[in-house]
Amino acid sequence: MQSKFKLNYAPHFGMFRHSGGEDPVDQLKFAADQGFTAWEDNGMMGRPTAEQERIAHEMGRLGTKMGVFVAHAEWGQPIYALGGKEARTALQSQMKSAVETAKRVNAKWCTVVPGPFDLRLQWDYQTANVVDCLKAMAEIAEPAGLVMVLEPLNPYRDHPGMFLSRIPQAYMICKAVNSQSCKILFDMYHQQITEGNIIPNIDYAWEEVAYFQIGDNPGRCEPTSGEMNYKNIFRHIHQKGFTGILGMEHGNSKPGKDGESALIAAYRQCDDF
Repeated sequence: MQSKFKLNYAPHFGMFRHSGGEDPVDQLKFAADQGFTAWEDNGMMGRPTAEQERIAHEMGRLGTKMGVFVAHAEWGQPIYALGGKEARTALQSQMKSAVETAKRVNAKWCTVVPGPFDLRLQWDYQTANVVDCLKAMAEIAEPAGLVMVLEPLNPYRDHPGMFLSRIPQAYMICKAVNSQSCKILFDMYHQQITEGNIIPNIDYAWEEVAYFQIGDNPGRCEPTSGEMNYKNIFRHIHQKGFTGILGMEHGNSKPGKDGESALIAAYRQCDDF
């Protein structure tokens, strides 16, 4: 068994399938043996209840922390941006389902992507509608101790047309929602593309950041595969006293078992500060 990493990096299912096997529990065991202390699974809500419970049991046995799952990601319609009572009611219902999943898998954070913007409505009205929708969702999440983390997505490479794209924008929205259950998911891959300035934006938005995700650019693979200096970024996050989770929401730059070994080596290199 390898020594634990300094930070709680969280792989996901499939990342180590050549080394750990196809069974999710075996992948959890393999990752823990490599020193990883956390895990995330965007698709957790879609798994059968029995599988959720089996995964949660093994994570508890291993002492592996549960990271984010996706509570709601809207890709097609400007539901949040247009708002309204019907939308808020539907989103509260979705959050109730997320709370039940969180209870089963011992999750503290869930991802929310507040959909596309609308071309026919002035931007500030859309912002107010998004805030109202998130306030309604927080009314469900907060009593359960679940934290929605809002993920700004880059509009240039992967997600054109989405309402939330920048860290300062997410910071403003979290301030307006004013809930401990509405914070920022700082995906450093997306923000390297959208606005760069990673370390200063971490500092500016710090009090509203609850979760990080990792991915180098270009390519959205492991650290050292692109242009980003993740060793310095990880050092900075560690020095700020961050004890949460950094999700490894990226691919492997090389195929097969050798690629998985190279990914682990890259994290060892960047965690050596």
